[in-house]
Amino acid sequence: MYVTIAIGVLIPIKVPGIGSGGPVVTWLIIMMVYIYIASTLPVETLLQPRDYINAHELIVAMGLIFLGAIGAVIASPTHLAIVAPAVNLHPKGAPPLWPFLFVTIACGAISGFHSLVASGTTSKQIDKESDAKLVGYGGMVSEGILAALAVLAVAAGIGIAAGGKSAGIAAWNSHYSSWVAAAGLGAKISAFVGGSVNMLKYIFGSSKYMTDLVATIMGVFIVSFAGTTLDTATRAQRYVIQEFGKDLNVGWLQRKHPATLIAVLSAFGLAMVQPNGKGALILWPLFGTVNQLLAALALLVATVYLIRKKLPSIVASIPMIFMVIMTSWAMVSNIRNFQKAHNWLLFIIGLVIFMLMIWLIIEAIIAIGNAKRGKKVEGVEELG
Repeated sequence: MYVTIAIGVLIPIKVPGIGSGGPVVTWLIIMMVYIYIASTLPVETLLQPRDYINAHELIVAMGLIFLGAIGAVIASPTHLAIVAPAVNLHPKGAPPLWPFLFVTIACGAISGFHSLVASGTTSKQIDKESDAKLVGYGGMVSEGILAALAVLAVAAGIGIAAGGKSAGIAAWNSHYSSWVAAAGLGAKISAFVGGSVNMLKYIFGSSKYMTDLVATIMGVFIVSFAGTTLDTATRAQRYVIQEFGKDLNVGWLQRKHPATLIAVLSAFGLAMVQPNGKGALILWPLFGTVNQLLAALALLVATVYLIRKKLPSIVASIPMIFMVIMTSWAMVSNIRNFQKAHNWLLFIIGLVIFMLMIWLIIEAIIAIGNAKRGKKVEGVEELG
């Protein structure tokens, strides 16, 4: 794979657009076909070997960033300096720190999507229950380490200018001068890739080819993990659609291929609402709160399970209460902002999600009360 990357830097392949759409639309169609196939194949056929390769990619990428940091420090301790401000009390255009910090930082901290994947695919692949701690907790710790390296790249590596000198706060401001400037996927990825490349110049040199090669390797690393998210999320969505079919007693909706087709076509349709596949970004402002609402639901299930087993439940109940409060707070703030901006689509969707939050709170109170009284709790009994 890395050999093809090295060749691709020298001989890049440009994918043509389809019709009036650009190359993004072509890639979108390719990815839709891929995730349909990948999410319907048995896990051991594609998901496991693909993720095995990605695990090695993760180790290589983390190792490269760490190696670059060591190289920069050895060259001169002043070269790798933190250029990001330690405290920025009033970033221009940014939402308040509370509660948005807790619906923005997810993954290795707490994430509803991760809980969905862990219960939908990961749990089915471990040999025995005792492996869950190493796989689950170990995975989250690994994400935390990756997050620390990413912070190093965007807070220090980004400030290394030509000749190894520090560009200072100007380098930071070029990416993070305001909330708007840092918005968008491109700005975030370029800061991470650029910071990593700057540090690795001390190891691989600063020739154009080596700079492009390192940047491409980092880009492939990011895209590879985005690809795993796509088909894993599609598989999880298929499970949800099939469960809807079971609850509604709709036979064809319970089958694998119709459910997957609905998942893929709905995603493609949303993406094509706007030019160049940008329609999917319409719902992006709601992702954080919806993701952490799902995390609160997962913690609720864990809380009820622990109570039923007469085990200490505070380890799950306290985080659950905290996440419900933070998520509700963030959603109310979002709804108000959508109303002020006359963004009625997100306003309506936000209201629906807020009502689901209220439902979650009521369900939590009822479920925990029933569990403490020893009554059967639907959806938890089958956990054992």
